[in-house]
Amino acid sequence: MKRTNDHQRLFILTFDLEEWFHILDVDSLKTTERWDSFEVRIYRNTDRILEVLQENDLKATFFVLGWIAHKYPDLVRLISDRGHEIGSHSMNHRLVYESSPEEFREDLRNSLDIIQNITQNKVRCYRAPGFSITKESFWAFDILAEEGIEIDSSIFPASRGHGGIKDFSQDHPFRIKAADKTIKEFPISVFQIGRSKIPFSGGGYFRIIPFAAINYLSDRSDYVMTYFHPRDFDSEQPIIKELPLLRKLKSYLGLKRAMKRFQKFITRYPFVDIDSAEKGINWEQAPLIEIGSDVK
Repeated sequence: MKRTNDHQRLFILTFDLEEWFHILDVDSLKTTERWDSFEVRIYRNTDRILEVLQENDLKATFFVLGWIAHKYPDLVRLISDRGHEIGSHSMNHRLVYESSPEEFREDLRNSLDIIQNITQNKVRCYRAPGFSITKESFWAFDILAEEGIEIDSSIFPASRGHGGIKDFSQDHPFRIKAADKTIKEFPISVFQIGRSKIPFSGGGYFRIIPFAAINYLSDRSDYVMTYFHPRDFDSEQPIIKELPLLRKLKSYLGLKRAMKRFQKFITRYPFVDIDSAEKGINWEQAPLIEIGSDVK
């Protein structure tokens, strides 16, 4: 992989704070009205994560769904009081490219208002549900900049089910010129072998790929951006029957071993939150792209 602009190694720990039923592209789960009827598992799953982070003296960035913050403000306050960075993961977990700019702005504003009211801190970071900022929805960066977002982690520089930009060349932190401002982008990390890009550092990839292979790829990477969900460590969560077979495998395979694997992983590398990583980067040397240009 390419080296970062100052030849440092960055291992970044992030979580998307959402419930076990916040699965994209399932018709029965799209309406927020149904969410109140489902079992609440967010507390027990998040508590386990917080305990492990505390035991290892680690800080992480939590991208919080506004719906979660509205329903469980005490949980978000607990995460913030433990010293973890809080970002927005949207209000209602809707794919960006399925929203109009007006809908996206309203969703973003609602999430920011709720989260900032709880933590009494400005929200600087954002991550789109499903990494759904694609080339066709780069207009979202203008809105993010206008609404005060300074750091984004929505670019997935490889093919995936939701979002993803197959031919995107920037796989290390870079800058985006948007709305006469600059957003610092922390893309999801991939490992490139020939023409193939291999995601490995979060979600189902982390649970399914053999652990020896994850360590092999991480050892040879100088930038690893993780992304985990509380449900990634919950082997007793209800099974969503409507999911196609392949998505069921990605959603539920490896759940029982995930926490032990995670505990080993975070002690092997010097993980930090996005805030700490940002401070260690020479941003003047980071690539700068303009969203209106022919981005590659």
